[in-house]
Amino acid sequence: MTNWQESALIAAARRGDRDAFGELVRRYEKKVLALTVRMCGSPEDGEEAAQEAFLSAWQGLPAFRGEASFSTWLYRLASNAAMDVLRRQRRQSAHGGPSLDDEETRLELPDPGPSPQGLAEQAELRAQIAAALSRLSPQHRQILLLRESGQLSYEEIGRILSLDPGTVKSRISRARGQLRKILLASGNFSGPVPSNHTERKTGRGDGR
Repeated sequence: MTNWQESALIAAARRGDRDAFGELVRRYEKKVLALTVRMCGSPEDGEEAAQEAFLSAWQGLPAFRGEASFSTWLYRLASNAAMDVLRRQRRQSAHGGPSLDDEETRLELPDPGPSPQGLAEQAELRAQIAAALSRLSPQHRQILLLRESGQLSYEEIGRILSLDPGTVKSRISRARGQLRKILLASGNFSGPVPSNHTERKTGRGDGR
């Protein structure tokens, strides 16, 4: 889908065209769900947050003015919805009684290969990372996953969280440090996380 086609869909959805909004949902639902599931820590809670995000998007589209891109705006809604789910979880709980250095790390692992051993190793690594993420503070998990799962730039994350890019970068660094400590303390993490990130190799300087 081209930017022009997306803009046309957004304009139609703002006028109340449900079919146009459905096309936008289909374009972004996998990425939004991947973000909310990782933030919430479970498929069920992630699905709930994703549904809330898309409902908020439908309700908020008439006021959407395009100051940020549609995807950035949608990630903001998804991130906020996931944080709301986490806050509800904390309230309910209260009442109910690797080499992870800097920009060389991507938490998004490549698709597992056909080898059974490879599948098992990938599954174990994913489980270790998911468990470690669940032990981060909601704020650290939020900002790290916006970067890693959302693959957003520091500027885009700053717009979502109302922070300057320098603060975003330092908070992501602290979040990675916490995640590294948790993984190393588990005693089961001995190898580097496979990385799709190539900033240093390519010299890309766009802030991603």
